[in-house]
Amino acid sequence: MRLEFTPEQEAFRLEVRRFVAARLPQDIKRKVDGGLRLEREDYVGWFRILEERGWITPGWPVAHGGPGWGPVERYLFDEETLAGGAPRLIASGIQMLGPVLIAFGTAQQQAQYLPDIRHSNTWWAQGFSEPGAGSDLASLRTSAVLDADGRHFVVNGHKVWTSYAQWCSMMFALVRTDPGAAKPQQGISFLLIDMASPGVTVRPIRMLEGGNDLNEVFLDEVRVPAENLVGELHQGWGVAKYLLGHERTGIAGIGSCKQQLARARRLAAARGLQQDPLLGARLARHEIELMALEFTALRLLGAGPGRHAPPVQASMLKLLGTELRQSIYETLLDIAGPQALPFSAEAQFLDFDGPDAVSPEFATVAANCLDARKLSIYGGSNEVQRNLLAQALLAD
Repeated sequence: MRLEFTPEQEAFRLEVRRFVAARLPQDIKRKVDGGLRLEREDYVGWFRILEERGWITPGWPVAHGGPGWGPVERYLFDEETLAGGAPRLIASGIQMLGPVLIAFGTAQQQAQYLPDIRHSNTWWAQGFSEPGAGSDLASLRTSAVLDADGRHFVVNGHKVWTSYAQWCSMMFALVRTDPGAAKPQQGISFLLIDMASPGVTVRPIRMLEGGNDLNEVFLDEVRVPAENLVGELHQGWGVAKYLLGHERTGIAGIGSCKQQLARARRLAAARGLQQDPLLGARLARHEIELMALEFTALRLLGAGPGRHAPPVQASMLKLLGTELRQSIYETLLDIAGPQALPFSAEAQFLDFDGPDAVSPEFATVAANCLDARKLSIYGGSNEVQRNLLAQALLAD
């Protein structure tokens, strides 16, 4: 069984495939294919190539500079770019803040921020999680108080697990503006914060594989203009739920699963394991689970133009997709076998030639597997997603 698309959709798939083959820089492709570390300039270089073609914001409407694609075209774009060795679209501005500003932002906010997101001039950090308020996001304590003249919020707090904050010049954040609200989800607002403001401190968090893509952000008496409020005061929880619906749908990572399954087959061939029956059965199970995930995602996302998955269904995609990706990375580790043992954080860079280097195709497998542990935590841990699914089932 295979997914069937219309002739127009297949022609679009071929167009994307040819574009990636012709325009993706080869050094970036080598990094992606080998699981090597990408730097900001790698992402920006590829994003600007996509922007020239009008493809950098696949989920945005034409009126705001997007291509106006439906869910199937967005799915095919993701699949073909990743299959061609391109980096995934990681920028929070493209995938999360952009849709939020289009739905909730003022005309001034849209004009000020959306063009710079498209051009990769501004990168945005996501200031949601805090110590003690990760999966239980409604427990956040970062405060924002309007000063006497009503022109600025004064923000104090501590954000954590802030991806790529070291590369970002702006942050969108959830802050508590009414500490006396009856419910924790009430009294929360959505603010845009300049990372260069006095009182903002970014501190890197070293991860299992040696990287520092995650950060802590400390906010000490940070003054934020009142016009940087997105949506209504105290109503940020609804904005956040809208944003998380986009984030969790993308976290399913169907294109990334296909990318890593292809890598698993290449590494199996490099080790002469193509005929191993146990490995063959394991890879076949991954393929079956991926096919089921694809059918589910297209059924949910393809119900109508412009639709994105409702929160509970997005939770299902996030849960199944992240656990499948982790399983594939574990298979990669088993394929590499002893060649994955000499782990070196430095081996994740293209120009590494140190004495501890192993065969290039295996040098990053252990680091990639360690890094994949975070997939089931960010965007709301998978335990929380199971609770949401169970509550929805019992409510029916």
